[in-house]
Amino acid sequence: MAKIERVEVMMVDLKPKTVRSDAIQSFVSQETPIVRITDSDGCVGTGYAYTIGTGGHSIIALLKNTLAPRLIGKEAEAIEAIWRELFFVTHATTVGAISSLALATIDTALWDLRCRRAKQPLHIMAGGAKTKIPLYNTECGWLHIEKSQLVEEALEAKENGFRASKVKLGSAHISEDRARLIAVRDAVGDDFEIMTDANQGFNASEAIRRARVLEEVGCAWFEEPIHGDDVGQHVQLARSTSVPIAVGESLYSISQFKEYFAMGGASIAQIDVARIGGITPFLKVAHMAEAFNIPVCPHFLMELHLGLVCAIPNSVWLEYIPQLDLITNDTMRMEDGYAFPSEEAGLGINWNWEVINKMRVEGCTLEFSK
Repeated sequence: MAKIERVEVMMVDLKPKTVRSDAIQSFVSQETPIVRITDSDGCVGTGYAYTIGTGGHSIIALLKNTLAPRLIGKEAEAIEAIWRELFFVTHATTVGAISSLALATIDTALWDLRCRRAKQPLHIMAGGAKTKIPLYNTECGWLHIEKSQLVEEALEAKENGFRASKVKLGSAHISEDRARLIAVRDAVGDDFEIMTDANQGFNASEAIRRARVLEEVGCAWFEEPIHGDDVGQHVQLARSTSVPIAVGESLYSISQFKEYFAMGGASIAQIDVARIGGITPFLKVAHMAEAFNIPVCPHFLMELHLGLVCAIPNSVWLEYIPQLDLITNDTMRMEDGYAFPSEEAGLGINWNWEVINKMRVEGCTLEFSK
């Protein structure tokens, strides 16, 4: 083993290449904190997290003032011990997004370092269950897209090999959501899955009402229909419909997932490796979901989630939303609607450091060393 000797913290602000909108927000930027950890053997691991829009500076502040300095001198392979220490040192601010995202930048860097030291890719080090995963396309289903364009882009996704795509819900009236979904279904046929996502836009009664439309269309799942804090209303909805209920992107702890699984409020676990606090808790939730016979279809972060969904046996889909194109040298390998994990050692992300260094947000670059 080798001790941590250097920690670098930085942030870049990535502007989406396409307009992205849902029931509650538009994605104007992705503030992306990045951490690089160097051990005493000179091996380097890189990790990251993200915020949609704002909040990245708060993550940087937590890394600067509390978390990053504590890493110096720690055994880099003691990932579980490090995660637990950092989690408990932030107990006054957990459970919550800022703490989880800050923990994730460190934890993913440590896993990258572990994989590089072992000369193994993430999907092997974390389990090695699969060699590929089917993709569904979210980029063609944003809420602002007009019905005719929605149909056109869904057909294009199918022609490009995707086996499924997502349609955002949250139109002013149920009839508008229904018309959009039926138009897509009529165009793509019955052999193409349609996922739906309300981004926590409904209460239980409205979600039950709109779920009837999803049953009519034969949708694959109803994602974040209600605010993530309300497990009880999700249970009520799940009992009222045959459409699988998908939750997870707004959950920030293992315990929150446990409550959903135990109470029957979730049919699909959409774990987000950044929002749950890193790879260490991601794998725990994924295996807990397996024990409940619940499939995992993670939220966003396809570049990082690719290795993780191929590590576990109960993954079903990977969400296609490119995030890192601006700061990486290549993209993940895709063929006939499937994504294939990198066989290179590490997380499978080929960072473009020349571009990253030019894009660093002023005042967010820090360094700690022995």
